[in-house]
Amino acid sequence: MNDGSRLTLAHFAVTIIGKDRPGIVADTSEVLYALGCNVEDSSCTMLGGEFAMILIVSHGKPFSKKRLEAEFAAKNSGNGLSAFIRTLKDDEVLYREPAGELCLVSVYGSDKPGIVYRITRELADRGVNITDLNTKLIGSETEPVYVLMLEAALPQGMSADDASQLLENLKKELSVEISVRLITPVSL
Repeated sequence: MNDGSRLTLAHFAVTIIGKDRPGIVADTSEVLYALGCNVEDSSCTMLGGEFAMILIVSHGKPFSKKRLEAEFAAKNSGNGLSAFIRTLKDDEVLYREPAGELCLVSVYGSDKPGIVYRITRELADRGVNITDLNTKLIGSETEPVYVLMLEAALPQGMSADDASQLLENLKKELSVEISVRLITPVSL
């Protein structure tokens, strides 16, 4: 959407990170609400006891990054959270539907360095755009199992079978199981 009303908005990427605890999302949204910001897009997760969230927020112009930084500094003082704010240009805030078919790549195997790098490098070198990625270590301390799940947009002309074949050599090299399947995006 690139109409006149969109051009009167200032957009920011807000990243919040810190030790997980109840209330981080509420505290963050309280600051944004008090300032009159609109949360346009967001994602959050907990990783190894740390909490991370990223939000795309808007506010009518004029509005400054310094104001956001000051309000988050005041709210987060002494609570162990860090806030990072980046001003977005108008062309950075337009939602872009991933080109190509979407697929889910699942990787399971013994934990070892290099799994994420090797899988993502192979895909990137073939023009596959990773749109979401999650990893977890499951199993036991004596028998850890590494799980990698990623969503990717395949380039024009590449099928899920092609992507699966592309990763076939890495199965043996990394001693992991890899599956690739198409996913259907949900329209709201």
